[in-house]
Amino acid sequence: MSDSAPGPAPGTGPEISGTTRLFAVIGDPVAQVRAPGLLNPLFRRLGTDAVLVPLHVRPEGLAEVLRGLRQTRNLDGLLITVPHKAACLRFADDVSPAAALSGSTNAMRRNADGRWLAENFDGEGFVRGLCAAGHDPRGARVAQAGAGGAGSAIAVALLGAGADVAVWDRDAARADALAGRLAARWPGRITATKGPVAADIAVNATTMGLRLDDPLPFDPAGLAPGTLVADIIMKPRRTALLRAAEASGLPVHYGEPMLTEQLPLYREFFRLDDPGAPSGPA
Repeated sequence: MSDSAPGPAPGTGPEISGTTRLFAVIGDPVAQVRAPGLLNPLFRRLGTDAVLVPLHVRPEGLAEVLRGLRQTRNLDGLLITVPHKAACLRFADDVSPAAALSGSTNAMRRNADGRWLAENFDGEGFVRGLCAAGHDPRGARVAQAGAGGAGSAIAVALLGAGADVAVWDRDAARADALAGRLAARWPGRITATKGPVAADIAVNATTMGLRLDDPLPFDPAGLAPGTLVADIIMKPRRTALLRAAEASGLPVHYGEPMLTEQLPLYREFFRLDDPGAPSGPA
């Protein structure tokens, strides 16, 4: 698979009219987002009159943009990517248990009453991707770099799937806060560390790897033989971390399954199979 998905062939894009419902993916940056290439073809297959577009929003403009989007009457949903997953949670009217536990959201839906519901599917998508590739995390020791929005959701899902998690972050206080919060739910199964520890699975849940000059989030050469190295970065597909892991003879798990495994979750969350389901206010 190439590192970038091809664009639609001429004449095959979504037909947009005055009745088209809108969805947006918000991030900074957004050049790397893959969701439009998955959701827009799904809309076409289902015959749904909707389109998903990327919105590049700087952190300092996030509040203003979200306040405006809440007033956009034909906007039915948002996908949230880096670095806004934690910040967007405060703009939701209702919060799912997964989003509350992780302290972040990657999907928000406007309900028929106009209230916005925040959910987080990053963790479930990541765990589903691992399992689909034959890597069941139940009983596994996981060393995870990153305690931000995606990392928090992944830690929640891994713990829920039966793994033990050791997490570290460039912001040590953030890792400590996550471990302390989740230890109340899973005592003795999550710890904050200062770096990689012995594990069955080592996960990069940071943004390191999006840019060519990013440092490695950790050095795979220091991991034990057989440790699975997983990255959540989707573009480039074969990140510097995964190349280094392969050079050390370690098995790897790519980032894209975390998103592709979320597609059925988005489909249900946004009620795409129920054309009679109430959308946002007309």
